[in-house]
Order: sequence, then structure tokens, then C-alpha cells
Amino acid sequence: MKKLGLILASLTLCTLVHASGFTLQSTDFKDQAPMGSKQEFNSFGCTGQNVSPQLSWQNAPIGTKSFAITVYDPDAPTGSGWWHWLVVNIPASVNQLASGQVPVGSLQTRTDYGGNVYGGACPPAGDKPHRYIHTVWALDVEQLPVDANASGALVGFMLNQHALGKARLTTFFSR
Repeated sequence: MKKLGLILASLTLCTLVHASGFTLQSTDFKDQAPMGSKQEFNSFGCTGQNVSPQLSWQNAPIGTKSFAITVYDPDAPTGSGWWHWLVVNIPASVNQLASGQVPVGSLQTRTDYGGNVYGGACPPAGDKPHRYIHTVWALDVEQLPVDANASGALVGFMLNQHALGKARLTTFFSR
């Protein structure tokens, strides 16, 4: 009986987090649609503008103390995907980012390009369209205990440990 109570409590919590209507939008692209060259990398044979997207979110879960944003390509031919952008410690008072901007007080950590800035889409030429998963994470802490050199794997672990909810947009890009 105790086990049933725990299962019901878990389902209720999942429903509450999901029912919050936590959503993510962008004026630069739509969910399940292709990205343009504005968010394409400008190296490795790619010729885009390499500008981080405009993002806005609403209806974060109650208790949110900060946000994080990640952009991840699960289709990269690495065996572990590719982290294009990791921004943590975004104040809870922020609910949007302008294109090419990060909020004061936030921290950009190391991407798989090796830098601490947005790195746009750049799948291998002729490869199938890659998915780019843009996620805003609502977190139960004001700051994650990471520094600018933290890897995508470490940041991902910490995000999953502190997530109250997340909202996603998935876009596609090929060349």
C-alpha cells in the first residue's frame, strides 16, 4: 500500500510540473522546423552568422530559483552528441534572452567546440538533417556549483539533479 502511495504521489508531481504549461518560444525559428543561417556556425566549412537565438519562456514551475539553457545535437557523429550552448545561473527574474545575448550574472560553460560561447549548427555536409534541442531548465538552486570549464556532461548531470521542469524547442539543420 505504501508503494502505491509513492507511485500516486510521483504521478501527481509529474502532472503538476507538466500542467504548469512551462513553454519555450523563439522569434528566430519554430518548433519542429528548420533553422536558418543566423544560428549556423561560421567555421569547419559552415558559413553562418553563429548568433545565439532569441528565446523566451513562460509559466515556470513554482519554486524556480534560476534557469539554464542548453542546445544539444543528439545526431552528431561522435557517439555522445554535441553540446552547442550551455548557459547556467540565469536569474529567476529573467524570462527571455535577446538574440546574441546572455543575462548579466549568468555563466556560459564549455561547449564541444571548446569555447564558452554559443556555437551554431554545423553538421557534416551531406549528412541527414540534425536535430538541435533547445532547452530551458527551471532549477531549484540559484547557482549550479560549476565553473566556466565544466563539460557538457557535468552540466547535464547537475541540471538533471536540480530540474523542477524543462521546456524545449527542437529545430533541424543540414547542409
